[in-house]
Amino acid sequence: MGEFELIRRHFQRAKSGPAVALGIGDDCALLTPSPGHQLAISSDMLVEGHHFFPDVDPEALGHKALAVNLSDLAAMGARPLGFTLALALPSADDAWLQAFSDGLLALADAHGCPLVGGDTTRGPLNICITVFGEVAPGFALRRDAARAGDELWLSGRTGEARLALEQLRGTAWALAAPDDQAMCRQRLERPAPRLALGRALAGVAHAALDLSDGLAGDLGHILAASGVGAEIDLAALPVAPALQPLADADRLECLLNGGDDYELLFTTPAAARDDVMRAGAATSTPVQRIGRITADTGLRLLGPDGRVRPVSARSYDHFA
Repeated sequence: MGEFELIRRHFQRAKSGPAVALGIGDDCALLTPSPGHQLAISSDMLVEGHHFFPDVDPEALGHKALAVNLSDLAAMGARPLGFTLALALPSADDAWLQAFSDGLLALADAHGCPLVGGDTTRGPLNICITVFGEVAPGFALRRDAARAGDELWLSGRTGEARLALEQLRGTAWALAAPDDQAMCRQRLERPAPRLALGRALAGVAHAALDLSDGLAGDLGHILAASGVGAEIDLAALPVAPALQPLADADRLECLLNGGDDYELLFTTPAAARDDVMRAGAATSTPVQRIGRITADTGLRLLGPDGRVRPVSARSYDHFA
């Protein structure tokens, strides 16, 4: 199977989205965003041995490869238009490609985000996706828009993906929660991008981002961009049943520094609390108020007793 047959068999489709004027098969794709809208563009790369294990289910890998990009659009409150795929493969394994494209394109169909182009080559397994979306001017949920006095909100919950990663690694403390391994692995390998919630928050939230590298570390990006600080109420953090058996320090490590959660962290004015709850209900997405934005810079953790606890905020860094 050659390169062009590979593309035709596994990735080229007859139908495309309403924003696609020209898709796969030419030198460039042509997209037509809605009149007066801005383009939202994001790229993510997944490399075997760094972002996923070599024996990962290829269908799950196809899902996650697109999900992490769609999550970036969700964090901006954007609507997907289409995406490109650059794929390096050690070989043209037909069965692997079928499963990978099944996972990839099923998620694309679910969110109306067609594949419009890309490239394939031989090499170590490497997946790079660029996603295109649109958002009305002034409605993008930027990282630099948090304001002192805002409430800090979280969709879903954090920590399960990190627990699954440590279980796969055989880490002793992670094996204390064996009953929920399937659920945790689902959170690690098949994250659900919060696109509906992101769009519902446009015009409600001030600042937002998606959690890819850990709640505490990713929150630091909002604080730095906005020139503010934050307090997280540890008692308000939602805790999955799988994390309950862990020691306090290990549970907190998963909740705050876990990564791969792909939930939305966002700030809103206090007056918008009812609007946030309605957005969560309308999109069937759990939302939880976990803290507040402060004028004093830095991140502080408030324990159940109200005392400030030390912060160990670490985001994953490929070059650290």
